[in-house]
Amino acid sequence: MLLISLISRPSISCHASGECSRQRPAAFRRKLCGLTRLPQIALLTSLLLALTSGLGKAAEVVLRSGDTAPAELTQIVTQLDQAASREDRRGVMRLYSRSFTHSDGLTYRTLNDALNNFWNRFSNLNYRTVITGWQQYANGLVAETTTTVRGTQMLEGRVMNLTATIRSRQRYENGKIAQQEILAEQVRLTSGQNPPTVQILLPEQVSLGREFNFDAIVQEPLGDRLLLGAAVDAPVDPSQYIMPAPADLELLPAGGLFKIGRAPATPGSRWLSAVIVREDGITIETRRLRVTPATAQP
Repeated sequence: MLLISLISRPSISCHASGECSRQRPAAFRRKLCGLTRLPQIALLTSLLLALTSGLGKAAEVVLRSGDTAPAELTQIVTQLDQAASREDRRGVMRLYSRSFTHSDGLTYRTLNDALNNFWNRFSNLNYRTVITGWQQYANGLVAETTTTVRGTQMLEGRVMNLTATIRSRQRYENGKIAQQEILAEQVRLTSGQNPPTVQILLPEQVSLGREFNFDAIVQEPLGDRLLLGAAVDAPVDPSQYIMPAPADLELLPAGGLFKIGRAPATPGSRWLSAVIVREDGITIETRRLRVTPATAQP
């Protein structure tokens, strides 16, 4: 059961210059509309956290510039990027504490399993992490990082190109990652000769029970092309990291998806995905939405 109900906003005029899409011949419409159900929208996003991301109370720490990070920290981050880019699971797991905890509920064992499953599905992976802030504390280090991941996947017979950016915070103890938390997450999968360029408008955080807008705006003019799309909402759950989610596509005469959602009454995180399909390409973009009490700060 979805905790966020996404409904279409009132009619919005076409963003493209000129009139909205005109109808193509029936043969073309059948070809495109044959994609009205895209069954394998992989909720892969947070599997990328293996090289990113926790903390809670440590969020109150004032961080120093990442440019001044100690050699100990930069070495761990470099080793993690290199091991992950080689899909070296043992090399990655050596850098995590056996008592590792994560805000999404992952443990050392489940992270190990998730990485194995993820790397079985993706290839040509490249990880690059930048340290954006750090601080020393009594038992170790706190650091914030931004990780970019690129790779490819075969999905329903199509080559899908992955680009993901994840902002995260972690605590290091005795040279290992002891705790992690994802602060922001953007994942894009594209396929085809000319996948739609999509601008996503979604807050990173929303208070309990509050309304918010989720817009996915196609940047190219519609011209006489047809556009299909869907919005998919799913919980951030380790058991769902590689599970497919169905997407029932609808015709988009206004150049994108324009939805209104209402946050649930309990705190947590959700994945919101926009699926945009055009005759020359597909774009699937996922963002993480954190649902917090009204008094919480980013």
